Amino acid sequence: MTPKNQIPLLLPFLAVAFAVQSCHHQVAEQKDPVFHVTDTLLNKLLVDTVQEASALSEITLTGSIAPDENKMVKVYPMVSGIVQDIHVQLGDAVKKGQVLALMHSAEMAGFIKDNVTAESDLKSATRAYESAKDMYKGGLASQQELEQAHSDYEKALAESKRAGAVIGINHSNANGYELKAPISGIVVEKNITNNTQVRADNGQNLFTIADLSSVYVLVNVYESDISSVKEGDPVKITTLSYPDKIFTGKIDKIDNMLDPDTKVVHARVKINNPGLLLKPEMFASVRIKAVSGENLPEISSSTIIFDKNNDYVVVLDGKAHVHIQQVTIAKKVEDRAYISKGIKPGDRIIASRQVYLYESLKDQ
Repeated sequence: MTPKNQIPLLLPFLAVAFAVQSCHHQVAEQKDPVFHVTDTLLNKLLVDTVQEASALSEITLTGSIAPDENKMVKVYPMVSGIVQDIHVQLGDAVKKGQVLALMHSAEMAGFIKDNVTAESDLKSATRAYESAKDMYKGGLASQQELEQAHSDYEKALAESKRAGAVIGINHSNANGYELKAPISGIVVEKNITNNTQVRADNGQNLFTIADLSSVYVLVNVYESDISSVKEGDPVKITTLSYPDKIFTGKIDKIDNMLDPDTKVVHARVKINNPGLLLKPEMFASVRIKAVSGENLPEISSSTIIFDKNNDYVVVLDGKAHVHIQQVTIAKKVEDRAYISKGIKPGDRIIASRQVYLYESLKDQ
């Protein structure tokens, strides 16, 4: 067949191919309509308003657990003697009034003797005074004799009270002088053993009892962070013993002087200690929320979409009208993000299904 004869045969096929291509093009145009946010969809979405707030920075510092000094008592002996029986050990829990140790004390024996003598003298002085009053009424004693009997009675009464007070302060029983716990708590210090010779004028305490229902966290604040930490700043504390448990509190005191050895300022946080989980001298990691002084737009971190190394939000800029806005994050603190560029306070951003809206809008 010659080329001239082939041309009429190809024309119908070319026409059909052109028609099919036109049809596919029309179908493609019908499958890519422009995406619009309807009022119905918008009513189902959460919308947040961008807030202006002082940006927070999070500083991580180290610290240690310490007893609350206002709930800690040192136990000293009131008399000299020899320790014979220790009832508690370091770390034991004790109740108020519980006997910590017993001592044999010659001084205590003298106090007991003085008390017995004072009670006996008081009984004698009381009888003499009552007799003088009866004799004075019967005319058998003078006013001077009555006054002398009354004076002797007052002196005996005062001595009896003094001796009784000494015994009351220095608890004792048949076994010896008793060292008792002045408060309920934990024995955090113990400086005696059996047969220790104790003197009342020695400045060394024998026990220290601490109520650990609340404790201090002593935080080491380095010079570079001093300006960022203020009293009242909230903190979160974790320990090696309980890495998944977070203890919260606020800074209630900051020292005014640097420690000359460590070159840090000590800040103090008082926190509750349920179950006595926190022990003195435990290492603590302390995260402090500090105000940086910058006023930056603040939004929830969950509203931000990360795509191709950039951050975006979906902004509502009119009724049923939204657009994608790239933002620059200055910093994040927990679930809040502080934005340095892209949005301003008062802007409204989509806070639900924002990823779906982003994917639908990004190619338009």
